[in-house]
Amino acid sequence: MRAKSVWPELMGESAEEAREQIRAEFPGITVHVVPEGSMVTMDFNEQRVRLFVKDGKVVREPRRG
Repeated sequence: MRAKSVWPELMGESAEEAREQIRAEFPGITVHVVPEGSMVTMDFNEQRVRLFVKDGKVVREPRRG
């Protein structure tokens, strides 16, 4: 079975709630909270999830990489 890589159900959730849910599913993963519109590197990292947030809420579908 393939590991989960996308969390559409976290759209609109608070950054902290989203981070806790992702870490509960994958304890070793790194979760970065990034303000919407920020520049980020384009490298792919299987052990990273970026949470793009605006006003404390997740505004993009969180995904690994």
